[in-house]
Amino acid sequence: MAHLVVHGGTPLAGRIVPSANKNAVLPILCATLLTRAPVRLHGIPDITDVRRILDIFEQLGSDVRVDFAAGVVDLHHARTAFDPRRHHLPEEMRSSIMLVPGLLARFGVARIEQDVQGCTLGVREIDPHVEVMERFGARVERLPDALLMRTEGPLRASAHWLDYASVTTTENFVLCAALARGTSTLVNAASEPHVQEFCAFMQRLGAQIEGVGTSRLTVHGVDALGGAEFRFTEDFHEAVTFMALGAVTGGCIEVKNSAPEQFPLIDRTFAKFGVEVLHEGGWSRAVAAGGLRVREPFTRNILQKVEAAPWPYLPVDLLPIFVALGVRAEGSVMFWNKVYDGAMGWTSELSKFGAHTVLADPHRVITFGGKPLVPAEVDSPYIIRVAIALLMLAASIPGRSVIRNASPVRRAHPRFAENIRGLGAQVEWVEAD
Repeated sequence: MAHLVVHGGTPLAGRIVPSANKNAVLPILCATLLTRAPVRLHGIPDITDVRRILDIFEQLGSDVRVDFAAGVVDLHHARTAFDPRRHHLPEEMRSSIMLVPGLLARFGVARIEQDVQGCTLGVREIDPHVEVMERFGARVERLPDALLMRTEGPLRASAHWLDYASVTTTENFVLCAALARGTSTLVNAASEPHVQEFCAFMQRLGAQIEGVGTSRLTVHGVDALGGAEFRFTEDFHEAVTFMALGAVTGGCIEVKNSAPEQFPLIDRTFAKFGVEVLHEGGWSRAVAAGGLRVREPFTRNILQKVEAAPWPYLPVDLLPIFVALGVRAEGSVMFWNKVYDGAMGWTSELSKFGAHTVLADPHRVITFGGKPLVPAEVDSPYIIRVAIALLMLAASIPGRSVIRNASPVRRAHPRFAENIRGLGAQVEWVEAD
């Protein structure tokens, strides 16, 4: 683990280009296993999860050539081989479960470690993924520490209706359906921007997908997928993060943003804290001209609310960013995470800064903002944007603060400390003993 040391109180300002979205990059990397043709990806971020996936490919015998400085990776899986007795997928990375469809399609066998995890957001079940594999014809065998999946012959087309609009389960369904025999349909599919980007890549390989961006996907299986060259777009999560960093510190950060059409609800959420978002000439910025102040609802006797759920709701991954704004803004806000049951417990750490928050239940927290804040040493859970939310507050408070166990940031944001130093932040990584 590593800690972030922050000397706060400086307004952050400047221009920055966000990196690619981890939640698009990782499924796209996993998807390359489905083709034996060469694939070139532009804009690959130098983050720990990407390195883990590339390490797996090299262990399987794939040809991997990566230049992180140029942001280019070339992949060729022509000589890839898989042995479930020797090759284990990393447990600490949730996205590794998306390697399973490619392994089943190529080798008729795959292995899932039972404790495969990502951020500590509560119970994150693998049952929906296993169910998808079974519907496409996989047989599942329970081992003491893993699940072994096998297929006899090509995957078979399936019609499925998800319990909830899960991003990773939707992507696993598409990965299975792309080479399955027949036409597959998925109802209650996730439609987040990164799911749409993933589907666009699959179509570039030759997958036949209809309904991208909607809750119903139809996939016509093809005999084989080809090669492709693909460029990632900017991560809207990172764009929001940088804009919020500018607003919470009293500065203004302009962020390159080629998809402002994804932002209307995000813009309105910023407005609840007195922040105006401007999109001009391919760049976006958040301005709090009158300071951070919670907008009072017209309905009497209710709190201002920020509700996060699957797209097109406000993304749950962004909720910690707005919690940080809520702590700083004059007024009270109720935040509601409608997806994860263990994602709000970290708010107790905010009291170390002097913040006043109340955890109403596992899904809801209320901030009573505008209180005097002091620098502090806080502990981040293993949740990427919680570490960043804690850093946002530290950056807004004069004095030295420490965000302990902040290394999850490295899973999604390449050169994060270096980037915000370029905007005026005084921040450095300190490796833990």
